[in-house]
Amino acid sequence: MKIYTKKGDTGETSLFGGERVLKNALRIDAYGTVDELNSTLGFALTQDCSDYTRDKLNTVQNQLFVLGADLATPFSKEVRIDRIQEEAVSYLELAIDEMEEKLPELRSFILPGGTPCGASLHLARTICRRAERLTVECSQNEEISDVAISYLNRLSDFLFVLARFENHESGKPETPWIP
Repeated sequence: MKIYTKKGDTGETSLFGGERVLKNALRIDAYGTVDELNSTLGFALTQDCSDYTRDKLNTVQNQLFVLGADLATPFSKEVRIDRIQEEAVSYLELAIDEMEEKLPELRSFILPGGTPCGASLHLARTICRRAERLTVECSQNEEISDVAISYLNRLSDFLFVLARFENHESGKPETPWIP
C-alpha cells in the first residue's frame, strides 16, 4: 500500500465513511490532537518509566486509537466502528484510585517536571486537555460521543496522577508552586 494518495493535496481529507472535509475542520483538529497525544505517550515510553507506567500507557495508547477512530467517524447507520466505551473511563478511574493510595496527599499546586518520564507525562496531560477542548468545541456543531469527552477529561486526570506516581516512585520530590 502506498503511503501517499495525493487526495489531500487540495486541503481536504476523508472521514471514515467517505465524507470529505477540510483538513482544518474541528473534527480533524480533535482527532489529530488525540494522535499527537498518542505520539507524546510513545515519547514518554522512551524514557526510564516504571513497568506499571509502561503497562498502563500501552492500554491507553490502544484506547486512544479507538477514540481517534470514534472522532473520525460521524454517527451513521452505514458506518459501524468500535467507539470508546465507559469501560475505558472506568479503567482510568481505577488506576487513579490505585496510584493515589501510594501518593502523598496533594496540598498545593505543583510545577510540572520531575524525571524525564514524569515531565513527559505532564506534557501529555496538557495535550490531552487541548484535545478535550477541541472535542467539546466540535460537539457544539456535530454529534460526538459523550464518552469521548468524559474519557479525555479523565485521561488528563490520569496523566497528572501518573506523572506524580512516576516522580514519587523514582524518589524525585515535587516542586510546589509558590505564589
